[in-house]
Amino acid sequence: MLVIQTSGGQALEIQLLQMGAALFPRRWCNNTPSLYAGLNQLRKMDTEVFWNVTFSPLDTSRYNICLFSTSSLDSTEAISEGVQLEAISVRIKNSADILGEWGCGEHDIYKIFARRPSLRKTDPEILQSKLEILSKLGITSSDLVKMVHCRPRFLNCRINLFLNERLEYFEAFFGSRQVLAKAIVRNPSLLTYDFHNKIKPVIAIYESLGVSSRDLIAVLMSRPTVIPRTNLNDEKMDYIRKTGVSKESRMYKHVVSLFAISRMATIREKVVNFEKYGFSEDEIFGLIGRSPLLLTLSIDKVQRNMTFILGTIKQPANLVLANPFLLYFNLEIVLKPRYLLACKIEDMGVEPGIKGPAMLRALRMSDKRFVAAFITCHSGDVANELMTFYNNAKFVRRLAESSKKNSNTGFPF
Repeated sequence: MLVIQTSGGQALEIQLLQMGAALFPRRWCNNTPSLYAGLNQLRKMDTEVFWNVTFSPLDTSRYNICLFSTSSLDSTEAISEGVQLEAISVRIKNSADILGEWGCGEHDIYKIFARRPSLRKTDPEILQSKLEILSKLGITSSDLVKMVHCRPRFLNCRINLFLNERLEYFEAFFGSRQVLAKAIVRNPSLLTYDFHNKIKPVIAIYESLGVSSRDLIAVLMSRPTVIPRTNLNDEKMDYIRKTGVSKESRMYKHVVSLFAISRMATIREKVVNFEKYGFSEDEIFGLIGRSPLLLTLSIDKVQRNMTFILGTIKQPANLVLANPFLLYFNLEIVLKPRYLLACKIEDMGVEPGIKGPAMLRALRMSDKRFVAAFITCHSGDVANELMTFYNNAKFVRRLAESSKKNSNTGFPF
């Protein structure tokens, strides 16, 4: 039991844990250095015992300190000496307690600590203040788990910088606090980005290009990296103009945002890759204007799909200009199995077949609709044979796919 009596006469009694009590001498009086050494050790220990008294080693005259052991003999001596104490028991909450009281369940707390273990030892008061800010925004415990999973360092960042000004600006921009809360859950860094030098200038850039607030909100929701990665120069602006997309088009916001967040080297590489198949520059940018998500496809995927269309299906490259969806489909799961099934149906001489324009229509179908239109529509034995063939074709994977090394060079854009 540690007893501290201040110069004002107020007495504090702090119950020490068994581990903490072992750090102090059994009988101690007027040994300030030893006391501070023990207190500092308790500070560093991951226990729940702490106190709200500030100890200053430079001014100990304000304290009349005596340490008694917890034995009954010493307690009797203290009473006989006329020491009257008013005891209080102080138990400081840790970060798990703070999260629990805020509304997080045990499973949520486990997920948060698993994603960011250092939060176990974070300052409870600082964590409490951050959670209060999130509560005002309407963020729930399940939302917090998503945010920490997305940005593990979020709760270690300072989210109170320009907070009032930031929230007023965002509420006016998003239109309501509910939409703002959804945007923050989608991208927690909205509370940590440099407000004056990053957020406001980037939003001003898109507005100056004719992107409406409603369209920009949709872009921010779908692509959280827009604010930190936006970089527009004269060459990118020239690319945007070459697409021929007007500001009134629904594709305009995607064209502008994808060119803005893409690296110049990446854009050039993808344009050159299309040129290998005989497309002119005007055709390439026209294609991107009609289907901007082509900028998100890797060079490898475009090469494999184009090679299959030209080499296996024996279709001209211009087919892709009219049907860009052919580049989005998975080669092993959609394109190749359905083409092989079309060949199987032709060899068996059954109807309906998958020829000519029906091939493009069949490729765009959902899997359930495709099976119903070209497999289960036949009699029992034929349907079983076609279904077995189709399933086997879908399970054929790319050669050495399991040993492929994934090389990540940043964001996929």
